[in-house]
Amino acid sequence: MLRIDLYKNKNQESRQYGKVYGRVNNLEPVGIAELSQHIHAHGSPFTVDTIYGVLIAASRCIRELALGGQPVKIDNLAIFKASVISTPAVSVEKFDLQQNIKKTKLLCQATGDCVPKQLTASSSLMYTSLAQKLKNGEATLSNEKGKYLETQEP
Repeated sequence: MLRIDLYKNKNQESRQYGKVYGRVNNLEPVGIAELSQHIHAHGSPFTVDTIYGVLIAASRCIRELALGGQPVKIDNLAIFKASVISTPAVSVEKFDLQQNIKKTKLLCQATGDCVPKQLTASSSLMYTSLAQKLKNGEATLSNEKGKYLETQEP
Protein backbone atom coordinates (compact mmCIF):
# COMPACT_ATOMS: atom_id res chain seq x y z
CA MET A 1 0.00 0.00 0.00
CA LEU A 2 1.37 3.41 -0.96
CA ARG A 3 1.07 6.02 1.79
CA ILE A 4 0.32 9.43 0.27
CA ASP A 5 1.38 12.76 1.81
CA LEU A 6 0.05 16.10 0.61
CA TYR A 7 2.10 19.19 -0.21
CA LYS A 8 1.48 22.63 -1.64
CA ASN A 9 3.44 24.05 -4.57
CA LYS A 10 5.29 27.04 -3.09
CA ASN A 11 7.13 28.05 -6.28
CA GLN A 12 5.74 31.50 -7.03
CA GLU A 13 7.13 31.29 -10.58
CA SER A 14 4.99 28.22 -11.34
CA ARG A 15 1.57 28.32 -12.97
CA GLN A 16 0.64 25.65 -10.40
CA TYR A 17 1.60 27.87 -7.42
CA GLY A 18 -0.58 27.17 -4.39
CA LYS A 19 -2.03 23.92 -5.73
CA VAL A 20 -1.94 20.74 -3.64
CA TYR A 21 -0.24 17.54 -4.82
CA GLY A 22 0.13 14.02 -3.51
CA ARG A 23 3.52 12.40 -2.94
CA VAL A 24 4.49 8.90 -1.79
CA ASN A 25 5.81 8.76 1.76
CA ASN A 26 8.36 5.96 1.37
CA LEU A 27 9.66 3.76 4.14
CA GLU A 28 13.38 3.14 4.70
CA PRO A 29 15.08 1.49 1.70
CA VAL A 30 15.61 -2.26 1.70
CA GLY A 31 19.20 -3.33 1.07
CA ILE A 32 20.43 -6.41 -0.76
CA ALA A 33 20.58 -8.45 2.47
CA GLU A 34 16.95 -7.66 3.28
CA LEU A 35 15.90 -8.24 -0.33
CA SER A 36 17.60 -11.63 -0.20
CA GLN A 37 15.60 -12.52 2.93
CA HIS A 38 12.40 -11.32 1.26
CA ILE A 39 13.00 -13.42 -1.87
CA HIS A 40 13.81 -16.46 0.28
CA ALA A 41 10.58 -15.95 2.26
CA HIS A 42 8.63 -16.31 -0.99
CA GLY A 43 9.60 -19.98 -1.08
CA SER A 44 12.79 -19.77 -3.10
CA PRO A 45 14.68 -23.07 -3.17
CA PHE A 46 17.95 -21.12 -2.85
CA THR A 47 19.54 -20.14 0.44
CA VAL A 48 19.60 -16.53 1.55
CA ASP A 49 23.39 -16.54 1.04
CA THR A 50 23.05 -17.77 -2.55
CA ILE A 51 20.40 -15.16 -3.35
CA TYR A 52 22.57 -12.47 -1.73
CA GLY A 53 25.58 -13.52 -3.81
CA VAL A 54 23.59 -13.48 -7.06
CA LEU A 55 22.18 -10.02 -6.31
CA ILE A 56 25.65 -8.64 -5.46
CA ALA A 57 27.06 -10.08 -8.68
CA ALA A 58 24.09 -8.79 -10.70
CA SER A 59 24.50 -5.23 -9.38
CA ARG A 60 28.24 -5.26 -10.19
CA CYS A 61 27.64 -6.70 -13.67
CA ILE A 62 24.83 -4.26 -14.48
CA ARG A 63 27.20 -1.39 -13.62
CA GLU A 64 30.03 -2.91 -15.65
CA LEU A 65 27.87 -3.55 -18.72
CA ALA A 66 26.21 -0.13 -18.55
CA LEU A 67 29.60 1.60 -18.32
CA GLY A 68 30.59 -0.39 -21.41
CA GLY A 69 27.64 1.06 -23.30
CA GLN A 70 25.53 -2.12 -23.05
CA PRO A 71 22.03 -1.56 -21.60
CA VAL A 72 20.77 -4.38 -19.37
CA LYS A 73 17.09 -5.34 -19.52
CA ILE A 74 15.57 -7.24 -16.62
CA ASP A 75 12.16 -8.31 -17.89
CA ASN A 76 9.19 -6.87 -16.01
CA LEU A 77 11.46 -4.53 -14.08
CA ALA A 78 13.68 -2.10 -15.98
CA ILE A 79 16.34 -1.37 -18.55
CA PHE A 80 19.51 -0.02 -16.95
CA LYS A 81 21.78 2.14 -19.11
CA ALA A 82 24.46 4.79 -18.75
CA SER A 83 23.92 8.42 -19.71
CA VAL A 84 25.99 11.59 -19.41
CA ILE A 85 25.44 15.22 -18.49
CA SER A 86 27.17 17.38 -21.08
CA THR A 87 27.79 21.08 -21.37
CA PRO A 88 27.76 22.60 -24.84
CA ALA A 89 30.78 23.51 -26.93
CA VAL A 90 30.75 26.19 -29.61
CA SER A 91 31.92 23.70 -32.24
CA VAL A 92 32.88 20.08 -32.85
CA GLU A 93 36.54 21.07 -32.71
CA LYS A 94 36.09 22.74 -29.30
CA PHE A 95 34.21 19.80 -27.76
CA ASP A 96 36.44 18.05 -25.21
CA LEU A 97 35.42 14.87 -23.39
CA GLN A 98 37.15 15.92 -20.16
CA GLN A 99 35.76 19.48 -20.20
CA ASN A 100 32.26 19.02 -21.63
CA ILE A 101 31.19 15.71 -20.07
CA LYS A 102 30.38 16.71 -16.49
CA LYS A 103 28.75 13.61 -15.03
CA THR A 104 27.95 9.99 -15.84
CA LYS A 105 24.77 8.54 -14.42
CA LEU A 106 22.76 5.32 -14.50
CA LEU A 107 19.25 5.51 -15.93
CA CYS A 108 16.50 3.06 -15.08
CA GLN A 109 13.56 2.77 -17.49
CA ALA A 110 10.60 0.67 -16.41
CA THR A 111 9.55 -2.33 -18.52
CA GLY A 112 6.68 -4.83 -18.54
CA ASP A 113 4.82 -5.06 -15.24
CA CYS A 114 6.65 -1.97 -13.95
CA VAL A 115 5.56 0.55 -16.62
CA PRO A 116 3.35 3.31 -15.15
CA LYS A 117 0.08 1.95 -16.59
CA GLN A 118 0.68 -1.47 -15.01
CA LEU A 119 1.89 -0.06 -11.68
CA THR A 120 -1.10 2.28 -11.47
CA ALA A 121 -3.51 -0.59 -12.09
CA SER A 122 -1.80 -2.68 -9.37
CA SER A 123 -1.32 -0.03 -6.69
CA SER A 124 -3.51 0.65 -3.67
CA LEU A 125 -3.37 4.03 -1.96
CA MET A 126 -4.00 5.46 1.49
CA TYR A 127 -3.35 8.81 3.15
CA THR A 128 -0.62 9.10 5.77
CA SER A 129 -1.97 9.93 9.21
CA LEU A 130 -0.86 13.55 8.79
CA ALA A 131 -2.45 13.84 5.35
CA GLN A 132 -5.67 12.44 6.82
CA LYS A 133 -5.53 15.17 9.48
CA LEU A 134 -5.29 17.72 6.64
CA LYS A 135 -8.32 16.18 4.96
CA ASN A 136 -10.25 16.29 8.26
CA GLY A 137 -9.29 19.92 8.93
CA GLU A 138 -7.21 18.92 11.98
CA ALA A 139 -3.96 20.25 10.45
CA THR A 140 -2.77 22.73 7.83
CA LEU A 141 0.18 22.79 5.47
CA SER A 142 3.16 24.72 6.78
CA ASN A 143 5.63 26.77 4.76
CA GLU A 144 8.28 24.08 5.25
CA LYS A 145 8.44 21.25 2.72
CA GLY A 146 6.89 18.06 4.09
CA LYS A 147 5.78 19.67 7.37
CA TYR A 148 2.29 20.14 8.77
CA LEU A 149 0.96 22.36 11.53
CA GLU A 150 -1.64 21.13 13.97
CA THR A 151 -4.76 23.27 13.76
CA GLN A 152 -5.39 25.17 16.98
CA GLU A 153 -8.61 24.26 18.77
CA PRO A 154 -10.80 27.34 19.50
